[in-house]
Amino acid sequence: MPTAVSTTLEDLRNSVGREIACTDWLLLTQEQIDAFAEATGDRQWIHVDCERAQRESPYGTTVAHGFLTLSLLSRFLAEAIQVRGAGMAVNYGLNRVRFPAPVPAGSKIRARFTLVSLKEFAGGVEAVFSVSIEGQHTEKPVCVAEWVIRYYA
Repeated sequence: MPTAVSTTLEDLRNSVGREIACTDWLLLTQEQIDAFAEATGDRQWIHVDCERAQRESPYGTTVAHGFLTLSLLSRFLAEAIQVRGAGMAVNYGLNRVRFPAPVPAGSKIRARFTLVSLKEFAGGVEAVFSVSIEGQHTEKPVCVAEWVIRYYA
């Protein structure tokens, strides 16, 4: 697995507009998809019924929930970027999210983080990351998001 990029808030100021990090590939299993379906109550057959998905889905298999893919942002960020000097990081929200391609069960995904902007506020800085989650064998990203994180000193 790639080593997380270790940076400071000051160094982030010099990284606006650049890709900061890319994670290693993560296998997304049917078991993870089933657990997410149970946790959220979203048991649509395209996610949990392997036989029906093989017969009726245009993908020929079950696919991960878009929100499951999105929920992995926190994991990917922790693997990708360590900000030294920040006492706390808070998920402030998302400006935009899209799911351009499916994530078939048993496939691998990874995330690329680009720092879009960094602005100061009382007590910290607000970072906006463009995140592209790629599928190992897909031309389009499986998720693109603009994610806002607040770092407090």
